[in-house]
Amino acid sequence: MRLSGLTESKSFIQCHLMDNKLLVHKHLIVRAEVYRPPMDEEFLRRWLNEFIEQIGMKVMMGPYVQYSNMVGNRGITGAAIIETSHIVMHIWDEVHPALMQFDVYSCGEFNPETICKKIDEDFNVAKINYKFLDREHDLKELSKSNS
Repeated sequence: MRLSGLTESKSFIQCHLMDNKLLVHKHLIVRAEVYRPPMDEEFLRRWLNEFIEQIGMKVMMGPYVQYSNMVGNRGITGAAIIETSHIVMHIWDEVHPALMQFDVYSCGEFNPETICKKIDEDFNVAKINYKFLDREHDLKELSKSNS
């Protein structure tokens, strides 16, 4: 099939990608209060690499990790581009317990309970909440924590 122009080509590709049943659009948003927050850049870089491998994803770029010493916003952020989208963690460690915001967006399948359990085991969670969304056609809530 010959397409005459970039706009038609993009539409053709987008249409066929949307029909690809292998792709999903899942988004996990986690808010946790943790007693053992990561504060070291190298530790969080290693943790993100191991985490991404454990959930069956593949790193494309990163993880990029940076600690901020800005008063009122002190903490660490790590981000990785994965083959199927991205993973980002923010920690504010001036409060106790520390505040963690964690975001996993992927076009591949993953289990939110497994991710929350990993966070609990590694960072000693005081409280954790999440929302798990299907973003393929809208923002359909698939599940959320009960706490």
